Amino acid sequence: MKDTIQVGLLGLGTVGTGVIEILHNNKESIKHKTGCEVKVKKALVHDLHKDRNLPGDSVELTDKYEDITDDPEIDVIVEVMGGVEHTLNVLLGAIENKKHIVSANKDLVAEHGEALFDAAVRNQTDLYYEASVAGGIPIIRSIVDGLSSDNIRKMMGIVNGTTNYILTKMSQDGSDFDEVLKEAQELGFAEADPTADVDGLDAARKMTILSILGFSMPTRLEDVKLKGIRGMSTADIDYADKLGYAIKLIGIAEHDEEGISLSVEPSLLPKSHPLSNVNDEYNAVYVYGDAVGETMFYGPGAGKGPTATAIVSDLIAVVKNIQLGTTGNNYVHPQHDRKLKSKADTYTKKYIRLHVLDQPGILMELTRVFAEKDISFDQIIQQPADSHEERELMMVTHSVNEEAFESAMEALEQLPSVRSVDSVFRVEGGDN
Repeated sequence: MKDTIQVGLLGLGTVGTGVIEILHNNKESIKHKTGCEVKVKKALVHDLHKDRNLPGDSVELTDKYEDITDDPEIDVIVEVMGGVEHTLNVLLGAIENKKHIVSANKDLVAEHGEALFDAAVRNQTDLYYEASVAGGIPIIRSIVDGLSSDNIRKMMGIVNGTTNYILTKMSQDGSDFDEVLKEAQELGFAEADPTADVDGLDAARKMTILSILGFSMPTRLEDVKLKGIRGMSTADIDYADKLGYAIKLIGIAEHDEEGISLSVEPSLLPKSHPLSNVNDEYNAVYVYGDAVGETMFYGPGAGKGPTATAIVSDLIAVVKNIQLGTTGNNYVHPQHDRKLKSKADTYTKKYIRLHVLDQPGILMELTRVFAEKDISFDQIIQQPADSHEERELMMVTHSVNEEAFESAMEALEQLPSVRSVDSVFRVEGGDN
């Protein structure tokens, strides 16, 4: 057994600094848990001359990643620098040098996890990535270990703090999308380029990771049906409220005999659903298993402390494996072949908001189009629109398969009486 495990840090921004702080502040507790000291030897930075107030022993700074990946004294590399293609090559090289990896990079894991795990298995090294999904919530460890004996049927949750913050403020303050997005950027909850968040790509990457682990199936990012919240209207938030729902950007992964379905999209949730009350930058994931039933994991989805906590927890797991001589065994190849559900086998409820001409018989005409596809309605609200010649309709269907719904919407949009289809969202929960 080693007396000290040396760590190399690829990236020394907010999260990297948090890792060093936790290792310093909790060093005695970590030593008790692992039987050795865990120390950061080197850190990769962009600017060698920048002032840094780091606690504890001095950390050697370098602007060359090879100084870390090729250092024979470094046992574990913590990657918090982001990026995909370049980072992939750096980590593959590090694994070939027998380095164990802890990463917070959901983009990398979602897109190239298979290549990384193949390399790790071949070199008998560990690869952990708890911080890549839902920040400080130990959802990956819970699925892989805590629920490993169960048959997981469904996972759904709020896995992007930026979009949840935006939707919370739009709902509570009545502010429009652009105004809240600007506020989120000023507070640091949203990036200068918020595309990955508001268009749902960040959440889709996380749901891809969760589906691979939860269903033991090699799903891909392109398997996720994706719709973000860009341009979300306060009108829909208000109407959802009147109908008894809250709107959240929800990632959903479902598995049954027909295969799996994956989606990330704005969804209406009954106000009684626990996810409806998850606000601001917080995340929450619901997991449904045959034996356990429903479980929910809740906590901060991002930030210095939560993300660094998840990283150090992974680091402790790697150190324990090193001390026990069991590294390279944490990955299990997917058990099942990839099988996606067809649209005809995928059932959901739908919310539709549209503008139609204000004339007799219009509602009958609309319901006839849907009835031809065997689609019925749970709720319908109509009210005057801004134009005296039009009316605005909000409709919630009963459960319908995606194929029939898409066909009905194509027919609906061809009707001369339909002026515009403004919004179409998924409705989750409630009666079918």
